[in-house]
Amino acid sequence: MVLTNILDKVGQTPMMSIELEANNLINICMKLEFYNPTGSVKDRAASYVIDKILSTGIINRETTLIESSSGNFGVALSAYAKFHNLKFICVIDKNTLPINEMLIELNGAEIIKIDNPDTHGGYLLNRIKKIKQILKEKENMYWVNQYGNPLNAEAYYYSLGKEMCEEAPDGIDYLFMGVSSGGTITGVSTRIKKHFPKAKVIAVDIYGSVVFDSPPQKRYIPGIGSSMKPEILKRAKIDEVVWVNEVETVTSSRELLENYNIYSGGSSGSVYAGIKKYFSNKNITSPVNVMCIMADRGDRYNSTIYSDEWFEKLKKGTM
Repeated sequence: MVLTNILDKVGQTPMMSIELEANNLINICMKLEFYNPTGSVKDRAASYVIDKILSTGIINRETTLIESSSGNFGVALSAYAKFHNLKFICVIDKNTLPINEMLIELNGAEIIKIDNPDTHGGYLLNRIKKIKQILKEKENMYWVNQYGNPLNAEAYYYSLGKEMCEEAPDGIDYLFMGVSSGGTITGVSTRIKKHFPKAKVIAVDIYGSVVFDSPPQKRYIPGIGSSMKPEILKRAKIDEVVWVNEVETVTSSRELLENYNIYSGGSSGSVYAGIKKYFSNKNITSPVNVMCIMADRGDRYNSTIYSDEWFEKLKKGTM
């Protein structure tokens, strides 16, 4: 296949299988989502939602898109908005990785950066507040709203969820997925439960996130966790939740790189840490098939989770 634009190559990402070192009966199939065009699983939703709202007339060519993003979704939306000659405003915050901010800007999006933390010490609530303010002031705008838009979950139901069901070599016993805005796990879990009703869906969250009623605290790694409960998550099919801390996230991210050449981002490390923690106290005596995703690539985290200096500050609590 010869492409005329790399953005046409969304989905059909590689699947990789590894055995959990602590128990070789636990086989982990990883969907490598950083092979999507802009480097993350968010390409699927950005492409799907924009195609859908254009084709159904929900927006027109003069509509301005707006969204809150910690980084990856903003990068994806900026690329696909540019592809369709649409204006896009991305509301980010001071914790957004510089490389993501650069990519969003290079794609022609207008950036609004939030500097004031919200009541939970993060910036999400104030990013949302800013969007609602802009929507009141301007006409012909469309808030993508990954936290509540059914099209977000629909994108993953029809793409990623479908691929994972088709590519599971021996079925799916467990699905582990990180939770942030909620659309990915909602769409994928619904699809997998349809095809594999006995599969257990394990959500992985980070300490400090309030998604599953854990006490709020300052978090330093974007892409997993949230300072609000996403509306879209009400439709997810979740059986259990496992929490990890950010030190475990970094350690597991580095382990993936050192042992398997998987150069992934923080949410992937969190999911791998969650898998290890979940099975650490379980007596597994027969083969178990685990499915998960590696949501984005690691080069955007060189100054954080792959920086020894940054990691030492995190461990010592001197950030």
